[in-house]
Amino acid sequence: MYEISIKETNFSKSPNSGSFLQTPFWCEFKTRHGWSYRRFEISYVLPAEKDDKECEKNPQAEDLKKTFELAVLNRSFAKNMFSIAYIPLMPELPFECTPDSEIDAAFGDGEITEEGEQVSVLKELVTPETQSIEFAFLLEELSKALKPFLPKNTIAIRFDPAVGFNTPEDRDLFNFGIRQIAKSEKLKLKKNKVDIQPPDSTLVSLEGTPEQIMARMHSKWRYNIRLSEKKGVKINRYLGNDVNLSEKIDKFYELTKETNARDGNSSHAKSYYLDLIKSSAEEIASGKDVPLISLYVAEHEGDEIASIMTLFSKDEAIYLYGASSNNKRNHMPNHLLQWTAMQDAKEYGSKYYDMYGMPPEGKNENHPMHGLYMFKANFGGKNIHRTGSWDVPVKGIYGLYSSAEKMRAWWHKVVMKKIRGR
Repeated sequence: MYEISIKETNFSKSPNSGSFLQTPFWCEFKTRHGWSYRRFEISYVLPAEKDDKECEKNPQAEDLKKTFELAVLNRSFAKNMFSIAYIPLMPELPFECTPDSEIDAAFGDGEITEEGEQVSVLKELVTPETQSIEFAFLLEELSKALKPFLPKNTIAIRFDPAVGFNTPEDRDLFNFGIRQIAKSEKLKLKKNKVDIQPPDSTLVSLEGTPEQIMARMHSKWRYNIRLSEKKGVKINRYLGNDVNLSEKIDKFYELTKETNARDGNSSHAKSYYLDLIKSSAEEIASGKDVPLISLYVAEHEGDEIASIMTLFSKDEAIYLYGASSNNKRNHMPNHLLQWTAMQDAKEYGSKYYDMYGMPPEGKNENHPMHGLYMFKANFGGKNIHRTGSWDVPVKGIYGLYSSAEKMRAWWHKVVMKKIRGR
């Protein structure tokens, strides 16, 4: 279906744009923590079929040509016996989707005639669902094209595609369609039950004035931000070149362990966080255009009670990591931390602030993560639901690895949480 050409490169035309997971900065950072990394320039052509060319309304009235950069990370297991190639937040859909406003108009939200009848907009609509076949084949054929460039012990190529939906139901319907296409077309493509990146999140737009951004929040969240300020909570920001950074990372890690004990989570080693923030500052100081990593610490009367780590790029701001004390939680330090980071992200030039992970089921008051869902959702963002991870196996041992991965996820998410009483 596709004509794909691949060229390995060490250069990026936009090192501080797009998803942070695809930036050279992030990928090179991951190479210091157990991964290897390759960057490619991908070009593909999707030829238009004869029937498509004869239909002026068809989005593919002529050959589709695309060129983009692609970062591929590899992680080895079992003393390098095998590895997984991982492609975060890529690729995108082949065709640009019709804006939601035009889709609404096409389905009857258009003009009203004098007789009171609705006028629909007759045009070819492009949605993720209308290009499911093209997307399934793109993942399959891109994997085949990449295979010769990857380590010989690679057993699967795993994608976290940059394809988002407004509702979990729309996302699930799309995934179901991809599964059916893979089955009917005998593709190797499989939906992985273990997602690497959180597929569900909420994006807070940073357009407008600070007052306008705050106005989009839930009224209780605006109250909590002001309450935190009124109680005397102060937010301090630290970069990777601050002289007391090591001391503040120690505190952040101490709060992280306290949070893990409370919520039953796990975290990286302290050296991981220190390397991340220091390398950002060092590369910026050397003149490189890389994302800015910051550490924010909430303090009240000498007590450091909460902390978050963020990443700012030209397109997005990311709430990477967070931790809080069991003390003085009624001072609402986490609300003020997020609001302070959002204001700094806007000043930096980021377009939106990604809360980075929220369980869609958490909307249910009886869900154990309802509190986390409400905390993130009430900052006034737009919820997004991505497809999650898709695998293209390239060796037979993949089946055993996939089964072991699912077992490990079940052990940690179900068994260990029950043991801990959660």
